[in-house]
Amino acid sequence: MQNNAVETKPSPSSLILYHRDMCMFCWRVQQVINKLGIEVESRNIWQDAESERELVEARGQTTVPVLRIVDDEGDSAWLPESSDIIDYLKKNHAA
Repeated sequence: MQNNAVETKPSPSSLILYHRDMCMFCWRVQQVINKLGIEVESRNIWQDAESERELVEARGQTTVPVLRIVDDEGDSAWLPESSDIIDYLKKNHAA
């Protein structure tokens, strides 16, 4: 079951960033992740067909970046748009 609401603060291990090479918006998100020191699983959809399939199945498209937030029950919220991802990370994972 997928939950599209981003309500709970997940542990860092429950964050997965779907991205691709040569994507300036993906790069911006990665810079914030690095600056905040957050541990985020990285899935390059150009190098991993399974990750691309997961993204298309969940979102209906391959537009990246998308942050997948997995809660303790295994439900996923999918957060697109680099500025929304950055705001979420700063709000929920800043030191």
